[in-house]
Amino acid sequence: MTLAGRLPAFTWDRIAPLGEKAGLHPDGAVDLSMGTPVDPVPAVIRDALAAASNAPGYPQTRGTAAVRTAAAGWLARSLSVSVSPEDVLPVIGTKEFIAWLPVMLGLGPGDVMVYPELAYPTYDIGARLAGVAAVAADSLLSLGPARVRLVWVNSPSNPTGRVLPVSHLRKVVEWARERGAVVASDECYVTLGWDTSPVSVLHPSVCGGSSDRVLAVHSLSKRSNLAGYRAGFVTGDPLLVAELLAIRKQAGMMVPGPVQAALAAALSDEAHAVVQRERYAARRSVLRAAFTQAGWSVDHSEAGLYLWLRHPDHDCWSAAELLAARYGILVTPGDLYGPAGARHVRVALTATDERIAAGVRRLAGG
Repeated sequence: MTLAGRLPAFTWDRIAPLGEKAGLHPDGAVDLSMGTPVDPVPAVIRDALAAASNAPGYPQTRGTAAVRTAAAGWLARSLSVSVSPEDVLPVIGTKEFIAWLPVMLGLGPGDVMVYPELAYPTYDIGARLAGVAAVAADSLLSLGPARVRLVWVNSPSNPTGRVLPVSHLRKVVEWARERGAVVASDECYVTLGWDTSPVSVLHPSVCGGSSDRVLAVHSLSKRSNLAGYRAGFVTGDPLLVAELLAIRKQAGMMVPGPVQAALAAALSDEAHAVVQRERYAARRSVLRAAFTQAGWSVDHSEAGLYLWLRHPDHDCWSAAELLAARYGILVTPGDLYGPAGARHVRVALTATDERIAAGVRRLAGG
């Protein structure tokens, strides 16, 4: 079997027919599916990118001192997490890192990777690329004697917006350490808490003040509208970060120099992130009200960039079909994130205010 044959159909290819139907609406589609940022890249970041654009030499795989210091400072200010700048490693967007982490950690046949029952598809893709067994499980107690080498957690969750309590995260870390496994925490949405405050896996209340066997992955795509820049970083256990750095040097996994300058500027400036958070809060408020008034139920969704919605009369695909055909609204069927999502759809907050308003009018019958 070819490598491509080991992979499932690409998520967004599967909903292309729904997009075509939504596009037939006289006023065009309201795309609430993918979660790709639509708002401008803040000037402070674009200016930093431009200023660093004369970059003829190879960038540093380990990251510049400026970007590593900025990341450590941001973690301390925003999440009360203390790491050394030496233990920060920039990555070419967190999707790349998530997909290749099992390979970089040396996992292979006979090893097991665990990820959430409802999850971003790239965790499973990473296991397939490494040729390891992947188990979707929210409870680690059911795994028995399996040789678990890597445990992914994602809080706030994509797709559900669920936030894991400190007690749960602490038990995951303790369980993994007892077995010599690595805990990798995808914290892409950690600063987007609406009804509660998410906590990093590297917070002392979770990891006990030690980063041993723990990694935290952070993206700038949502906080700073940098999806197009492919800018993120990983930090945590110094030994693991050093191993990852050595592998990434060999593989040429280098964040471009101008992007590193932009990343440092983004992490050093909070004003733009506050503005963007307020945009998402406003969109969340009007979309949540519109869907609930139209008879939908909202589950979880206490943080993050999505609403996790359930229709009383439809499963996820027929509900998505209804929204596309009747209202021209494109959403993501929940079972694309796992069988447990069969009754839900995921609705992204990443559309312009004009498109959000159009969707709200349509749901209200206007």
